[in-house]
Amino acid sequence: MENYTFNSYTLQITKASMYPIFFLLLFCYLFILITNVGIIVLVVIDKNLRQPMYLLLCNLSVNDIIGNTYMLPRLMYDVVQPPSERLISYYECVVQAFICHIFGTTSHTVLMIMAFDRYMAICNPLRYAAIMTNKMLMKLTVSAWGVAVVLVGILLGLTIRLNRCRTLIENPYCDNASLFKLSCESVIINNVYGLTFTVVLLTSSIGSIVLTYTKITVICLTSKNKTLNSKALKTCSTHLFVYMIMFVCGKVHILLHRFPQYIEYRRVSAILFHIMPGTFNPIIYGLQSKEMKKFLIKMWL
Repeated sequence: MENYTFNSYTLQITKASMYPIFFLLLFCYLFILITNVGIIVLVVIDKNLRQPMYLLLCNLSVNDIIGNTYMLPRLMYDVVQPPSERLISYYECVVQAFICHIFGTTSHTVLMIMAFDRYMAICNPLRYAAIMTNKMLMKLTVSAWGVAVVLVGILLGLTIRLNRCRTLIENPYCDNASLFKLSCESVIINNVYGLTFTVVLLTSSIGSIVLTYTKITVICLTSKNKTLNSKALKTCSTHLFVYMIMFVCGKVHILLHRFPQYIEYRRVSAILFHIMPGTFNPIIYGLQSKEMKKFLIKMWL
């Protein structure tokens, strides 16, 4: 028979206790921190990198740093603790869930505004400088983060109103689904809003990517400018690869929430959802960017 503890403010988190996992997570966290901070520093100190594409890329780096900093250190602490001591306060769990969903949502919205930037650069090169001003960059950045805060705020607002009768978090870290599963009340409203949230975000995200890159493809196919086509292929393939990493990691995690029998796979996917994008984003953009490679060569030689 299941034990119920109503509205407990201390929750228990299930995690595997293995030191190899601790050191693997530590290595991943340090790599994510160093590479993403490095990108931000490069853009700030090198005038050649103060272009809209790189300034928008900084949003992605900031998002990766925030998302992993709030999750990985806590995760590393818990994996070396005895199971009975893996406890987290309810309010800390809510904040962790908020950061987790901000990370996921902002990954979509930032890549959407980056797709718009690539569209303007390739399809409207003569008007690009006039449109992508500092004011426009600020509007795009505030929109990307603001939409995420509002949508996630409503999502968790619907969850924290519920009374709780359980205390076990089955995920490696707190997220919205783990929180509303603690309740014995009806969560129909949560499921409806969560589904609507996901559909709207995915429709907007996939729709903007498909629309912008379809137009870019048409321009490239009708253009005889080989330099333009080469540049478009390089920058767009980079962006699409980053988008696919984020999309696959996020959707696998969401999908596995619907299948309780695959709980171990879900735990692994939950961690990879944070680690994979944060690890690969700086590598992919760093290797593809001539400006970044030139700066690194000048700095080290």
